[in-house]
Amino acid sequence: VEAFVKLAHAEGWDVCCIATPAAVRYFLDLDSLERLTGHQVRNDYREADDESFPRADAVAVVPATYNTINKWTAGIADTYALNQLAELTGLRLPIAVLPFVNTALAANRVFARSVDELRAAGVNVLYGPDGFQPHPPRTGASLIDQYPWHLVLNALHDVRHS
Repeated sequence: VEAFVKLAHAEGWDVCCIATPAAVRYFLDLDSLERLTGHQVRNDYREADDESFPRADAVAVVPATYNTINKWTAGIADTYALNQLAELTGLRLPIAVLPFVNTALAANRVFARSVDELRAAGVNVLYGPDGFQPHPPRTGASLIDQYPWHLVLNALHDVRHS
């Protein structure tokens, strides 16, 4: 995620991070990410005295897991991140999603339906020949350094420069 933030900053984006509980627990270095973005990383609703995020011009969902994509499409808003995605989708804010799933999960019909549903809602899902390509099961950790973070920034380029 830090690689994405650095790329986004280089393009002039002010980045605010909303994380799922699993991302906070297993994957993110919150202190480092907060120093890098200059904003608190949120994974829960803010307290009354917490700083509000600036209004979003666009949303990048990276890396988007099987769980997040399917829950979002099903309307399950049981985390702050999913609640925000549901709301921002309804507001028709530009959203680009870059999945990170393995071939076994991607082969599940539920995943294909979820990708189709998000696209029908106007969400730019970067999956397929010109987007994310699933990896073999149990290889994701070794491939995260090759994750194509730039694709989501390319997808949001027109928003930034309009």
